[in-house]
Amino acid sequence: MSHLEEKTIKTEKIFNGKVISLQVDDVELPNGKTSKREIIKHPGAVAVLAITDENKIVMVEQYRKALEKMIIEIPAGKLEKGEEPASTARRELEEETGYDCEKLEWLISFYTSPGFADEIIHLYVAKGLFKKENAASLDEDEFVNVMEITLEKAQEYLREQRIYDAKTAYAIQYLQLQEALNK
Repeated sequence: MSHLEEKTIKTEKIFNGKVISLQVDDVELPNGKTSKREIIKHPGAVAVLAITDENKIVMVEQYRKALEKMIIEIPAGKLEKGEEPASTARRELEEETGYDCEKLEWLISFYTSPGFADEIIHLYVAKGLFKKENAASLDEDEFVNVMEITLEKAQEYLREQRIYDAKTAYAIQYLQLQEALNK
């Protein structure tokens, strides 16, 4: 046990929803005192950096209620119970954009907000895109505009805060780094 680790004394389940659950843990701190930790549990998610043969990024524009605004993002979605992240990535790419891919490569996984949530996002790069006949459709409560944009346009959208989420910003920075390394 690390000298910085917090020991859980008690867990109180507060809320169990469709996407997240909330619990409050009583913890013993490294100095022997106690404190409370509010923790959001999440099943994990995937995000897909889909690149067309024309070197454009496939994005979705959607309204995000938590932000009360439209933002542009890379396709993403929550892991279903027992589903492998690569399968989720293909499913979300198809549902949100109508595309499938010849090549799907895991890039990295990262925690979104480790101070209060355990959500992890697995980021994939999809290439060799093709439109899928009879593609799976969006969830009944999901509405998006699909767009294909250049890296330069994505950078512009970042500056304008039309792209405003960490997973998409991370993906764009990855592409910027790849472009710089290939020069």
